[in-house]
Amino acid sequence: MSKLEEMRQEYQDLHMNAKQVEEMKERMHQAKADGKTAKRFQNKPVWVKVAASVAVAALLLVVLPNTSPTISHAMEQIPGIGRVVKLVSRYHYAYDSKRHSADVDVPELKSEDKSLEKTTEEINREIESITKEIIEEFKAGMKDQEGYQDVIVKSEQITTTPDYFVLKLICYQGAGSGAEWDYYYTIDLKTGERMKLSDLFKEGADYVTPISDSIKEQMRKRMKEDENVHYWIDEEEFPQMNFQSIKEEEDFYINDKGNLVICFDEGDVAPMYMGCVSFEIPKDVVEDVWK
Repeated sequence: MSKLEEMRQEYQDLHMNAKQVEEMKERMHQAKADGKTAKRFQNKPVWVKVAASVAVAALLLVVLPNTSPTISHAMEQIPGIGRVVKLVSRYHYAYDSKRHSADVDVPELKSEDKSLEKTTEEINREIESITKEIIEEFKAGMKDQEGYQDVIVKSEQITTTPDYFVLKLICYQGAGSGAEWDYYYTIDLKTGERMKLSDLFKEGADYVTPISDSIKEQMRKRMKEDENVHYWIDEEEFPQMNFQSIKEEEDFYINDKGNLVICFDEGDVAPMYMGCVSFEIPKDVVEDVWK
């Protein structure tokens, strides 16, 4: 039996049946539609057992406001950011004990360009809301004397071009099992507006079909090339799990090559051991519908 089959069998036998998987996917999709803090996985069932980090014995609680000019200045020097958008660390929350570990770095976007002020403030409020809720859940979980939990939040500036700025917020929660989910914030530097996927395409154009077809093609190719890679596609036993199409407002970003990248959280289109997955869409796939 291949490694992939062993992992699939383990998930089916020990963690979730097909009905539970479908219910989980429905809750995840509904959560994304409900609002900005909806990607939380706390207390949701998962397939894969991810060992939570065993924290050091010393107890540490640190809340650090962003008062360090050195740190702020260094982050501002990232090529392409300083002139328009400044990425700084707003504050850091850390906690380490034998059972509980948290490392939450809350980023903040700043800009001297008034045309970007509204957008950066909106993103900052959303990030503050997300991270505040994660920290509150972590603190509530510390009351459990028998449990373990591990929380990590970090950010990454993944694109800076004359046209786009993209910030990625990475969130991880572990409590015996674990899951990661990501947020992408894409700013159109020409207009100063935060972008939705539909903003990239001509009004009324069908971009969902060609993007979805490209993703399916990539899934099949990756699975053919690596037996340990698996996506929910062409499933005969559980056809209801198969990936059909992206949503009109799927998670995305524009990379440094100017290509569209579609992003999925753990469990969206593949078993959770696959983690968060993404698919770069070739320009020729969407050139007829691109604005």
